Amino acid sequence: MKKVIIYTLVIAASFCLPSCKKFLNIQPLDKLTGNNFFQSKEDVVANIYDLSRIVFSKINETHYVGAVGEYRSGEVLHESQSDNAPSREYVEFLGRNDLINLIRRGQPWDYYNFDRITDWTGYYRAIQGANILIAKLDEGVPGVTDTEKGQFKAEAAFIRSLCYFTMVRLYGDVVYYTDAFHSTALPRENFVSVLNKCIADLNEHKNQIPFTYSDPAIRGVRASRGSIIALMMEMNMWNAGFDNANSRKYYQATADLGKELVASNAYKLLPLNDWSTVIKGRSEESLFEFYQSINYGDAVLNVAPIADMFLHYPYKRPEYTHRVSFAYYRGEYMQKLFQDGSDKRITTWFNEDIFSDNGKFMLLKYAKNSFITGEEDANPDNTFMIFRYGGELLLYAEALANLGEDAEAIVQVNKVRDRASATKYSGGGGSDLKDFIFLERSRELLGEGHHYFDLVRTKRILNSQWSYNVLTADKFGRGAWTWPINAGALNNNPYMKLNEYWVNGGN
Repeated sequence: MKKVIIYTLVIAASFCLPSCKKFLNIQPLDKLTGNNFFQSKEDVVANIYDLSRIVFSKINETHYVGAVGEYRSGEVLHESQSDNAPSREYVEFLGRNDLINLIRRGQPWDYYNFDRITDWTGYYRAIQGANILIAKLDEGVPGVTDTEKGQFKAEAAFIRSLCYFTMVRLYGDVVYYTDAFHSTALPRENFVSVLNKCIADLNEHKNQIPFTYSDPAIRGVRASRGSIIALMMEMNMWNAGFDNANSRKYYQATADLGKELVASNAYKLLPLNDWSTVIKGRSEESLFEFYQSINYGDAVLNVAPIADMFLHYPYKRPEYTHRVSFAYYRGEYMQKLFQDGSDKRITTWFNEDIFSDNGKFMLLKYAKNSFITGEEDANPDNTFMIFRYGGELLLYAEALANLGEDAEAIVQVNKVRDRASATKYSGGGGSDLKDFIFLERSRELLGEGHHYFDLVRTKRILNSQWSYNVLTADKFGRGAWTWPINAGALNNNPYMKLNEYWVNGGN
């Protein structure tokens, strides 16, 4: 334990980004550690875990999943009769895209720390750390075989690309680099170009790592070939929405990757009755997650899990402050999603108030694995899922539908429908199928932080049929779908520009 703590302190120090004369100036690791840090395979593994912790810290510093991926299209409202109700009204600020007032200090919800979403420093710490690790592996680390070197480099490349993908979806254009100890000021690069570079990078490393792990302690937790394929699929589909001239290329790449993922037989959809296993983490459905457990003493910010907003007594305590949920999905929206009464997700993932327009609503999808004793105010002990097999099957289906391969797309959609005991899709192809796949992703991934990004990349955010918070084409083009970037990014970088839409007041 002492050794792990030392590693953590060393990594944190080496990734520190103070305001100084050089852009992203970082002291070399050998100066910080007496040139003896990467001396064994154990050192490399400890470093990889610390890189993941740095990325997770960005999720854990606020109510991240809901704020960035669920609420901005207006489907969620706060319960005015809930405990400390004014502090939950932030969901409506997100729902009308009022990010300027959302992040302004002095609000009842200050303790949610939404302003920290605008700071990309943590992602660049992880990126720089991954760059350094890859460089050190290329130099040679004692006890690391060539096979292990390839695997470790693939894990580092995954973490690096995950950071870039996360930032692209939050901020649009970003500064891109892959060299170790980077300190040169650079301008933001077009995000389609950035993701294409990430895809090429991952493709170079993809086959150097196992599809998954037999050891349940690291399945889904450590990056695998399945993780890399999922990330490449997500990046290709994002680019397909913005690079129209090359969209077919991206759809084909996604379909090829989806076919490879399915053919591996490394992952499967667990029965819905075993959902507690899926959401606890490290299951055969998990492609990548940030696993957290009270048994390991992990410190999760109480407001970080999305469950905090959509559960009440007896899953949240004490009863007098949790008689209703803090927020709920609009009944009209839920009825649009769940019209098929045979769908077992209705009774497995929600309580009987699934269609209620009030705080009686509960998202039981996150109610599993509760460890609450007495009147302790704590959330169930679940993982932070990033990619899982069900979501990627539907992304595969979406790519196939856009290629006109409707029959195979329907096969993939119905795998997810079958797991839910829902009626198989038997409709036509074309736009009807594409719309159904979009809604199926909204059903399957509800509360997992994908919905808003699906609206943005498919441009459905421009249509009132799909969003309560419609963006005009003009606002979309000026970046209304992004987040503001913290002004600290301007420090010592003459090439840096902030997001135009937010600099102009968010209108």
